[in-house]
Amino acid sequence: MGVAIRTAGEGDRETVVRVLDAAFQDDPVSTWVFPGAEYRRRTHHRLMAAFTDAVLAEGRVDLTEDDSACALWLPMPAEAHDDGDDGPARVREAVDPDNERVELIARLTAGVHPSGRAHEYLWMIGVAPERQGEGLGTALIGSVLDRCDREGTPAYLEASSARSFGLYERLGFTLTGRPLDLPYEGPRMWPMWREPRPAAR
Repeated sequence: MGVAIRTAGEGDRETVVRVLDAAFQDDPVSTWVFPGAEYRRRTHHRLMAAFTDAVLAEGRVDLTEDDSACALWLPMPAEAHDDGDDGPARVREAVDPDNERVELIARLTAGVHPSGRAHEYLWMIGVAPERQGEGLGTALIGSVLDRCDREGTPAYLEASSARSFGLYERLGFTLTGRPLDLPYEGPRMWPMWREPRPAAR
């Protein structure tokens, strides 16, 4: 049975934020950025809202028809765009001004993001905890990767857990460069790149 997917609009903002907030409460990177379960419950959703707003404005959010999973994609030009280098600081100010890790994670991931070729950037993908393991994430990613293959476009992401790293490997992503070890005894992230696959003959 296929998974029905639609493109989210502004009216879906709260749904997308809710899905991402729930999906990433126990993610290693989220728990590093927002240490402490109670603190994370109070604050984490603000970062998910900032990400959602950015992608609704400049990219595309795919949402399953039952609102249980979403994927945030940004088309990236070959040349990295410079926003004056204050983007991470603005996010920190809007999300949690006293938390330097909100800004730090943005700067660190930007520092390893490849440039030189236009590509699709899978910024985040989230599946409601009670629906994980059902193939929803694979279906969401697969629909965009199929288009990437047709158009000859590469894709890029940062895996935030060993489990997701394995999933992305199965979908054709490979580690680019070295893993990113977050400071302060933080977790590891894996920058991953996928070349488009030629059409089957």
